[in-house]
Amino acid sequence: MPSTTPAIQLYNTRTRRKEPFRPIDPKNVRMYVCGPTVYDRAHIGNARPVVVFDVLFRLMRHVYGPDHVTYVRNFTDVDDKINARAKATGRPIRDITDETIRWYHEDMDALGALRPTAEPRATAHVPGMIAMIETLIAEGHAYAADGHVLFDVGTYPAYGRLSRRSLDDMVAGARVEVAPYKKDPMDFVLWKPSEPGLPGWDSPWGRGRPGWHIECSAMSKALLGETFDLHGGGIDLVFPHHENEVAQSCCANHTERMANVWMHNGFLQVEGEKMAKSLGNFFTVKELLDRGVPGEWVRYVLLKTHYQKPLNWTDADIREAELTLWHWRDLTDGIAPADVVPEPVIEALANDLNTHLALRAVAAMQSEPERLLAGARFLGFLTPDIGKWYLPRKALKGRETTVVYRDGTPEPVVQALRSIVEKWANARSNKNYDKSDTIRNGASELNLGIEIKATRAGSEIKIDRTLNDDEKRTVIRFAEDMS
Repeated sequence: MPSTTPAIQLYNTRTRRKEPFRPIDPKNVRMYVCGPTVYDRAHIGNARPVVVFDVLFRLMRHVYGPDHVTYVRNFTDVDDKINARAKATGRPIRDITDETIRWYHEDMDALGALRPTAEPRATAHVPGMIAMIETLIAEGHAYAADGHVLFDVGTYPAYGRLSRRSLDDMVAGARVEVAPYKKDPMDFVLWKPSEPGLPGWDSPWGRGRPGWHIECSAMSKALLGETFDLHGGGIDLVFPHHENEVAQSCCANHTERMANVWMHNGFLQVEGEKMAKSLGNFFTVKELLDRGVPGEWVRYVLLKTHYQKPLNWTDADIREAELTLWHWRDLTDGIAPADVVPEPVIEALANDLNTHLALRAVAAMQSEPERLLAGARFLGFLTPDIGKWYLPRKALKGRETTVVYRDGTPEPVVQALRSIVEKWANARSNKNYDKSDTIRNGASELNLGIEIKATRAGSEIKIDRTLNDDEKRTVIRFAEDMS
């Protein structure tokens, strides 16, 4: 580790304290993060751990060297939700999972996330899962019953230590299915039978498929070893998923620990409420991108709050991201970054991945744009690939935009619409967003089919509508400098 790099300190869910990070082998730092079940688009809550652990990956590579860090994030491509989607659509399961993985890569690339070192698919590791289950049965930690194989929680005295839950809490939190073949309600499924038409593999217990928890134990062992440095994921995975991973891995591998450090990011809320389809505040990364919210803005919002804390997603945060990143890009337009990542950025990240302080450190370098650029790029910002939304403010002078209206709209109304658009654009250029929102909403209430929407698609602000044959457009030229 370079002498100028501060020692990394991370909060460990297992010990409930912040402690120095000491890799098992500094030349082979190994981290595993639970990835998505691939049956649909990733929502914004799914994106938070991707961006959080992407920054940790960057920090580890900086400290230990890019060739000495292995980052594994899996794809769960065998699951009841995938089976249900295939049945509902009539599509082959492999088509669905391949398509969803492609979507996932597109969406996470748009957020500026680096690809992990390895992205194993669960279906490629079923033999390893079967071998681990056989070991657990032979060691007396699992049993076969009614075509299923279950882990016998009573044989592992340390069960519950990661989540620090009481037995009553664990029974309630597990939401286990009542099944007559279980010795104990807490026992969890390692293998289950597959009906005709569902994915299945031959095993000593009949044709079936693995339970969810055994997947990560088998894949992490195959790619990182029986004990590795760090395991991450969302706080919702601590129990039962990660608790069950620890139990089956430690029992099968005869180890005291599965991972030395466990890290978990907090929940995500939208405008102070839990994100849920029933509340109408549920949205995917793709939906945000399609609305004209660039991935770089999304990344900023996901990193402005410390990873352990709940993140409250708001429209105000998006506006802050827009203004901040546009300003940073203006400051650094046409210059090269400094050769060294600024120490305040590394110090903030080494202190339990404090991205909030790291962003503040970058913002404090406005008089040193080369250092600002170096710090921002280390955090995944101001790169060309996620900057296609940006156009220097000086280039907006004399820019043209359009009003779209229906043929036959009275000329006084057309003139009024021109005035509305001019006032709306001027309000935004003066950063008076409350006023611009009022103007936009007023235009929508005219019920003329006019929608004013601020986007940066194609690096311009535009009136965003789909033209019908009976609609026309009027060009408006803005003479103001929108700096």
